[in-house]
Amino acid sequence: MKKSFLATIILILTLSNCVNTNKKDNVEHTSNIKTIQNDKKKILFVLTSHDALGNTGEPTGFYLSEAAHPWKVLSDAGYAIDFVSPKGGKAPVDGFDLDDEINKEFWNNQGIKQKIENTLTPSQIVPEDYVAIHYVGGHGTMWDFPNNKDLAKIAATIYEKNGIVSAVCHGPASLVNIQLSDGSYLVDGKKVSAFTNEEETALKLETVVPFLLETKLRERGAIIEKSDLWQEQVSADDRLVTGQNPASASKLGEVVLEEIQKINH
Repeated sequence: MKKSFLATIILILTLSNCVNTNKKDNVEHTSNIKTIQNDKKKILFVLTSHDALGNTGEPTGFYLSEAAHPWKVLSDAGYAIDFVSPKGGKAPVDGFDLDDEINKEFWNNQGIKQKIENTLTPSQIVPEDYVAIHYVGGHGTMWDFPNNKDLAKIAATIYEKNGIVSAVCHGPASLVNIQLSDGSYLVDGKKVSAFTNEEETALKLETVVPFLLETKLRERGAIIEKSDLWQEQVSADDRLVTGQNPASASKLGEVVLEEIQKINH
């Protein structure tokens, strides 16, 4: 009888230890999953492939400082930057000002230059690899960002997996047709900053671009926030970070970094 009782006690203790071990293993496994999910150190920059400014005969492309200034903030914080464009390959550049020290540092970085000359195609992108996607501005975006379904899907996937979507100047042209899985527009009901109608008119390009960006974003339900011409203006609303113009590029990078830190804690 005593032997039977002792055997029962040993069995109970053994089972209890197994359960506790399993719980510990599960906690450690869950912790590891969380670390993997929150430790993404890559951000995807999207550049335009379009190099013609409507029918003006003038060239265009991505605006250099709107890539360089956010890159500086985010790369200094330890994030690797990949570059994608609608067509892949070499991305055309505009606003080529190397008197700006950050632009110069960016452009003289051979690793970056190699990536810009060989941008990835949307089909090569695995959205789950990135904590954020940033749409770089430049007038070319007005032609090849809005209707690119592959890029829109990448952005929606990153966003719905708790990532950040950002865009600056004309980069928010990408946002006008991004829809989430419930069919709603990403910008609907959110505060957004983008190149304003007044700024487009000041450049005398309001009849050159295929649409006015501010107007189209309002049609999609965006709540437009804007400053005076060429002044810094950045909006952040529920992991959507947007900037009005080139003057907003550095601040936008800082806000994107802040938003990433929020989701990591």
